[in-house]
Amino acid sequence: MKIYFSILIVLLTTIGRAQEHAQEIVKKWSLEECIAYATTHNISVKDALYSQDKAQLNYDQSKYNKLPNVTGSASQTLSNGNSIDPITSDYVTKQIHSSSFGINSSLTVYEGSKLNKQQKQQQLIFEQNTLYVEETQNNITLQVTEAYLQALYMQEGIAIAENNLEASLQEATLAKAKLDAGSIPMQDYTDATSQAATKKYDLITAKNNYAQQITTLKQLLELDPETEFAIETPDNINEMVETQLDKIEVYKKALSILPEIKATELNKAISEKDIEIAKSDNLPSLYLNGSLGSGFTSTQELNFVDQINVNFNQRIGLSLNIPIFNKNQTKTEIKLAKINAEQTDLELQNAKKDLYKKVDTAWQNSIASQEQLLAAGAAKDAAEESYKLAKKKFELNALNTLDLVVSQNNYTNAQLDYIKAKYLNILYYQLLQFYQGNAIEI
Repeated sequence: MKIYFSILIVLLTTIGRAQEHAQEIVKKWSLEECIAYATTHNISVKDALYSQDKAQLNYDQSKYNKLPNVTGSASQTLSNGNSIDPITSDYVTKQIHSSSFGINSSLTVYEGSKLNKQQKQQQLIFEQNTLYVEETQNNITLQVTEAYLQALYMQEGIAIAENNLEASLQEATLAKAKLDAGSIPMQDYTDATSQAATKKYDLITAKNNYAQQITTLKQLLELDPETEFAIETPDNINEMVETQLDKIEVYKKALSILPEIKATELNKAISEKDIEIAKSDNLPSLYLNGSLGSGFTSTQELNFVDQINVNFNQRIGLSLNIPIFNKNQTKTEIKLAKINAEQTDLELQNAKKDLYKKVDTAWQNSIASQEQLLAAGAAKDAAEESYKLAKKKFELNALNTLDLVVSQNNYTNAQLDYIKAKYLNILYYQLLQFYQGNAIEI
């Protein structure tokens, strides 16, 4: 019996260690890994890739449109009474069984170079969709970066909340001892216990916020809900990142490299092709047509094979269409295309304005966050010293619990302000690096 009991203990211990080991090996994702994964798996990126594939197919089809089309035909006819033999064209007054077979083809020889212009336009649209894919990947990169830094901020917030809870519990224990000794009134003790409960509430809230942020990050990466996920805490994260960049230079660099600007510029070229295509409708069109055919009819005495040979015919011809008047439809289409082309100029101006606003905001916030970080650091250090003095006074009965609580809350707020300023400083600096075409890394 003792042997069985010993074996059971060993098995339970082994299982427990295996579970602990499984928890320990949860992959911790770095920011670079999150970005690389999200830019290939995010749904928005996949949707943009599908649009690119469709644009590629349309571009390929525009090339195939220059090729001749070929169709085959076959028919079987039964007629009674006075009729025209469909094979011999003779007038007959009896029942006719006839069969006809043919192959037809047509080729656009000239259509105002419309096919060439449409091919060029589809090529531009494909290039634009390629840029849209890059733009979507860039947007996902920025979203992941912001979510990751927010998670790091919340992670540090948990550490602060844990330390505060531990300190509050110690202070509540000390207050209880003082109450039992009769050195403080009941209100001071209840203030201490209330503070401990508040700090526990803060810790629960911090953990919940962090869990929700991790969910946001997982969804950006399109990970399954059951997938274990944790972020890597950088060892050498900079407390202060100074911005020594020229705002206008950053803006000019962004104008030259960001895909959304290039895609908007392509709108102009695409619209100009619309004008050229519309003008093509004012020009004559020339088509080459040809066919091969044969048939069989019951009015002839020859057998089927002989009739197919005898009735074999070929046809080739040219058709010319000259536009004269189409109720001003072409003229209207040209005017509409010109208006659309002018609107693309406004779209480009707006895109440049939006980009400048983003660069300017990131630059201004980067400068401000540096000053905020310095101020928050000084406030944190001062609040920490003040809290240390308040704890000593409280231990010596020279400070009541309420004043200690106020001092601790001030220190907590100063800590939170500091880490918030730290991660904002990192975020805005990385944004400026991104606008210059540099990789995001912390």
